[in-house]
Amino acid sequence: MRKDVVVLGAGIVGVSIAVHLQKRGRSVLLVDKRKPGEETSFGNAGLIQREGVYPYGFPHDFGALLRYALNNTIDAHYHWAAIPKLAPFLWQYWMHSRPAQHKAIARMYAPLIERSVTEHMALAEESGSTHLIRPTGWMKVFRDEKSRDEQFQDAEEVRRDFGVKFDALDTRAVADREPHLKVETKGGIHWTDPASVSDPHLLTMGYVSLFERLGGELAAGDAKTLEETPTGWRVQTERGPVEAGTVVVALGAWADVVTTKLGYNLPLAVKRGYHMHYKPQGNAVLNRPTLDFDRGYFLAPMSKGIRLTTGAEFANRDAPKTPVQLGRAEPIAREFFPLGERVDPEPWMGMRPCTPDMMPVIGPAPKHKNLWFGFGHAHHGLTLGPVTGRLLAEMITGEQPVVDPKPYRADRF
Repeated sequence: MRKDVVVLGAGIVGVSIAVHLQKRGRSVLLVDKRKPGEETSFGNAGLIQREGVYPYGFPHDFGALLRYALNNTIDAHYHWAAIPKLAPFLWQYWMHSRPAQHKAIARMYAPLIERSVTEHMALAEESGSTHLIRPTGWMKVFRDEKSRDEQFQDAEEVRRDFGVKFDALDTRAVADREPHLKVETKGGIHWTDPASVSDPHLLTMGYVSLFERLGGELAAGDAKTLEETPTGWRVQTERGPVEAGTVVVALGAWADVVTTKLGYNLPLAVKRGYHMHYKPQGNAVLNRPTLDFDRGYFLAPMSKGIRLTTGAEFANRDAPKTPVQLGRAEPIAREFFPLGERVDPEPWMGMRPCTPDMMPVIGPAPKHKNLWFGFGHAHHGLTLGPVTGRLLAEMITGEQPVVDPKPYRADRF
C-alpha cells in the first residue's frame, strides 16, 4: 500500500491532523497500536480551554512548593524513583515558569488557544458532532478568600491582555449557577468563553468518522517499525507494509518511540492523570465543569456520569497505576457535591505529553525530509487538536498557516 501521508497516533491530535490533510486532497492512513481515542484522549476534563492562554506552570510560591514536597496533595503527586530521571525536565520547567518567562510564553501560545473553540466547532459541524460540545464555560470555585482575590486579579489580567471573558461570582452567584453544591464557597470565576465536551472519546470518534467519509483509512500498526526509504517512509501495519512520502508523528506521550530512534533528543516528559465516574445522588445536577480550586480536583458532567479528575502525577510513563490522588480526592468531592456510587470498575489513567516550555512541538523535523511533528500538548490536547491539525496540514501542503508556527518548532530546544 502507498499513501501520500501516514499519521502515527490516533488521539485527538493525530485524528485532527489526518482529517485536515484528507480535506486538502492528500491520501492519508492513520496508524495506531490501539483503536482511535483510547489513550490520553479518552480521559480528560472535557474542556476546550479558550481561556488557557497561560499553560499550566510549575509553582513558584514557597507555600505550594512545600505542600508538593510533602507529596500528599490531590493536585500533584510524584514517584521518588522517577525523580532522578525527571530532574532535568523539572528544572527547565521551573525556569520557564518564572513570571516574566511565563508571560512571554502566553503571548506565543495565545494564537493557538484563541482558535481552539472555533476550529473544534468547524470539525464538529462537518462531522455531525455539535451536540457533544456545550457552550457552558467552566467554573473555578474558592474556599479561601486569599486565593479567590489572587485568582480574580489573574483573571482580570487575562481579560485585559487576551480578551477572554469571565464572570466574577460571589457566594450567592456560585450557588445560583450550581445549586447542588454542598459547601458554601467564598466565590468563584465562571470562564464563559470555553466550551465543554460531554464525551471526549465520542467526539474523537466523530472526527474519525468524518475522516473516513472523506476517504481516509485506518490501520493498526507499530510506530517503532518506521524506517526511511529512498522515496519517503515505510511502516509495518496489520495490512502489510505501507509506504508514504510524508509521515507525521502525533504519538503524544509515546513520541519518543520514534524521535529517539531517529536521533532527536527532545526534552519530553509525562504527567499522568486519573479519572473515575460517579452517578449523582437523587436529582443532583452539575451544570458545568467545576474546579474545587483550594483542594485541587475537578468535577465534570459527562454522558457516563460525573467525572472526577485529578492533577498531575510525575512518574515513569510505564510504571504501574498509583491512583492515590483519586483516593485523596473522593471523600472531599463527596462533601462538595452529592456523588453516588462509582460507575467504572477501576480508575482510568492517561499520560499527558509535556515540554518544559509548556508549548507543543508542531512543525517539520529538523534532520529529516518529509517528517513532521505534532505532539507535546500537555493539558491542552483536546483543546488544541483541531487547530494543530489545521496548522500542520497547511504547512505540509504549502498553504498560508493560520498562525505563525515559529514558536512551536522542534529546533527551539
